[in-house]
Amino acid sequence: MSRTPDDPAAGPEREDEPETGPLRRCIMTRAVLPKERMIRFVLGPSRELVPDLAGKLPGRGMWLSARGDVLEGALNRGAFMRAARGPVTFPSDLRARIEDGLRARIRDLLGLARRAGQAVSGWQAGREWLQAGRAGLLVQASDGSPAERARFGGRGLPAVQPLAAAELGMVFGRDHAVHVVVAPGRLANAIRDEAERLAGFAGTPPGTA
Repeated sequence: MSRTPDDPAAGPEREDEPETGPLRRCIMTRAVLPKERMIRFVLGPSRELVPDLAGKLPGRGMWLSARGDVLEGALNRGAFMRAARGPVTFPSDLRARIEDGLRARIRDLLGLARRAGQAVSGWQAGREWLQAGRAGLLVQASDGSPAERARFGGRGLPAVQPLAAAELGMVFGRDHAVHVVVAPGRLANAIRDEAERLAGFAGTPPGTA
């Protein structure tokens, strides 16, 4: 699909602010937010819209609040064309691609945490980390039983449910995993940020604090 700058919803305003500092302005809502709560987009060689989930691709970035409704509004109302000052093409399944990419990033981060000895899965190992005060984040299966998640404990800790039990299990070499505990630190923070971005697109709550 494509849009051109003469879209009736388009206007003269362009996102010209420098990409410096911890905050970015959403090209759709104009809200200024931490970049961890946003998605960066760049234009590819043929002016196709490319989501830059890691925020590292070359080119001028266009930042959007990490919410599905904001993405739909930006696509339908010409926000990307105004920011890019020209025509932009985008795939019809852009939202699904973003969600899949965020899930992949969460799996990769959990894999890093596991290999670094900063994450464990399973009821017994997870409970031991909770009782020892080694927990910084709970990652629980989105399709797990709410009653079981509540019974696991960890009240007062941030908790997210970004992946299904089969996806969590793949990371830890198991058929499925419902409970994962991550140690405090950079990886736990990154997993939480990605889970919250995913929740904004998937339309589900990221978890509880």
